[in-house]
Amino acid sequence: MGSQKKRNFQIEAFKHRVVVDPKYADKTWKILEHAIHEIYNHNASGLSFEELYRNAYNMVLHKFGEKLYSGLVSTMTSHLKDISKFIEAAQGGLFLEELNRKWADHNKALQMIRDILMYMDRTFIPSTHKTPVHELGLNLWRDNIIHSSKIQTRLLNTLLELVLRERNGEVINRGLMRNIIKMLMDLGSSVYQEDFEKPFLEVSADFYRVESQKFIECCDCADYLKKAERRLNEEMERVSQYLDAKSEVKITNVVEKEMIANHMLRLVHMENSGLVNMLLDDKYDDLGRMYNLFRRVPNGLSTIREVMTSHIRDTGKHLVTDPERLRDPVEFVQRLLDEKDKYDRIIGSSFNNDKTFQNALTSSFEYFINLNPRSPEFISLFVDDKLRKGLKGVSEEDVEIILDKVMMLFRYLQEKDVFEKYYKQHLAKRLLSGKTVSDDAERSLIVKLKTECGYQFTCKLEGMFTDMKTSQDTMQGFNSAHGADLGDGPTLAVTVLTTGSWPTQPSITCNLPTEMLALCEKFRSYYLGTHTGRRLTWQTNMGTADIKATFAKGQKHELHVSTYQMCVLMLFNNADRLSYKEIEQATEIPASDLKRCMQSMACVKGKNVLRKEPMSKDIGEDDVFFVNDKFTNKLYKVKIGTVVAQKETEPEKQETRQRVEEDRKPQIEAAIVRIMKSRRVLDHNNLIAEVTKQLQSRFLANPVEIKKRIESLIERDFLERDNVDRKLYRYLA
Repeated sequence: MGSQKKRNFQIEAFKHRVVVDPKYADKTWKILEHAIHEIYNHNASGLSFEELYRNAYNMVLHKFGEKLYSGLVSTMTSHLKDISKFIEAAQGGLFLEELNRKWADHNKALQMIRDILMYMDRTFIPSTHKTPVHELGLNLWRDNIIHSSKIQTRLLNTLLELVLRERNGEVINRGLMRNIIKMLMDLGSSVYQEDFEKPFLEVSADFYRVESQKFIECCDCADYLKKAERRLNEEMERVSQYLDAKSEVKITNVVEKEMIANHMLRLVHMENSGLVNMLLDDKYDDLGRMYNLFRRVPNGLSTIREVMTSHIRDTGKHLVTDPERLRDPVEFVQRLLDEKDKYDRIIGSSFNNDKTFQNALTSSFEYFINLNPRSPEFISLFVDDKLRKGLKGVSEEDVEIILDKVMMLFRYLQEKDVFEKYYKQHLAKRLLSGKTVSDDAERSLIVKLKTECGYQFTCKLEGMFTDMKTSQDTMQGFNSAHGADLGDGPTLAVTVLTTGSWPTQPSITCNLPTEMLALCEKFRSYYLGTHTGRRLTWQTNMGTADIKATFAKGQKHELHVSTYQMCVLMLFNNADRLSYKEIEQATEIPASDLKRCMQSMACVKGKNVLRKEPMSKDIGEDDVFFVNDKFTNKLYKVKIGTVVAQKETEPEKQETRQRVEEDRKPQIEAAIVRIMKSRRVLDHNNLIAEVTKQLQSRFLANPVEIKKRIESLIERDFLERDNVDRKLYRYLA
């Protein structure tokens, strides 16, 4: 059936030979050619597009497609040559307008011509691989107009001239520019790039090179950056208004290179206005501008970061080594916190909270805070000051903020165990004197320390709080058991301290007044009766007392004194005058403590309940003391402090240091054993590196000390040296 159909079709198709008028093609083309002329001459309204379409259709059908196509090319070319003459003749500013007008006309004409020749476009052109009508029209426009010798250079120069005028602040016809640039883009990306973009970028680079040189000679850093930022924004806006979007990256790269990258170091180090001056004067906006501009160029941010880091390190180093600043530990730490706040604000508001800048700030603080070996002590003194009196009337949130800041400084310390030593001493004094502002704040800080360093670090500190609570319960028990026996005599408040938890110094117990001895003995027998297997040692150097005193003219006061001061004052109940030697003999208080104790009672104005001969600021071995009958004070209760250095004296410092070193030994040994147990065999250098790493959360271990501990462990048969390689250690189970 299918073959029958096929045969019928063949017979029908070729039965009669179709004879075409030999002049048919020429006649038909003449009609179409006339129509194209009319379209270009704006007389298309009188044409019958249906008839023209049919004519073009028939030409293709009768195999005259080639004639039609070549006729179209030559007709359009001749029209475009005429058009180019028109455009060339346009003077001055009319040149672009004429070009724009003719381009619009050409596009309209092209649309109509394409409609007429639609059949050729769809059948003949694909089969012969020729250029479609619309594209052909664009190519002919490019070759005959844009690349015409008299138009090409003139067009480029006109466009660049307009851009330059706009850069210099003149207003130009952006709509016209947009149309012309779009025309170049419509003609193909290569036309836009070769005929406009490349030269535009070269001219821009020259322009900004000259301008940046001019600016850098006459402006300070902040002004220069403002100008650079403005130029960058202008170029981006220019692209959005009338250039190809792909040009944005290229033109901004030009501005960045010429205005920023090429002058980066000079800007950062500019005298009186560079980065360091901005940091000193908290110029947040200028710093933010510098950050945003420099981040656009290679190595821009690292340049800012390096200068900032070296500045912070220099100021920090000066801060922690300046002897003037070391006089007041609280002020010293406050300055560190202020410095940290300052740079946190700068990084937050100007440097986009950049992690790399935060890390640089952290490493700078770690560097200079550890330059001063007394930093751990000073940070503890700062906490002590705040928790004694500095946090009175401060809200809970603000207390937390202050404690968090202290913790931040604490993290920077390499010798955290030294801080712990001092913190324990200061906490003990606060708890025993009842001077802490807030138990919650104390506990909050201990929780923070525990989170940071683990239970090991804070277990003794927590033990101190436990002792305080237990002591209150013990005293309640003692008072209810013996309260009736005490009558009007002296009363006692005892705090029982667990030896391992508190920083107790081995102190010589002084001779207490007889009135107190009986009471202390009563407490001892009560306590040992309720707790078996314990030993009590009185720490008279840590206690306080309230005593009532009557001076001449019946003037009465209640004096709040230390235990040592009480022992001295009670002697004057039985003597009018006592020499220093007699007091020392009677009380057996250690000489250094006794001198401080006498100094605070005889040499401090307003607190001088005693007088001495000869009158001087220091206490001598031959001084004689007597009660100051003329003592007066507005208050009934008078607190007589002890003259103490807030910071440690040199011997005390050495002693603390020694205690710290002693405490480190077992920790280093434990770390060595832990590592060797898991690794079994390890060489010397790797073992030292591992130990240092394990202990760095508490302190920076000294390699010499680690070596000594290894030797000690070898002597005690925990480790042995390899027989062949002496630098290799083996673990002995």
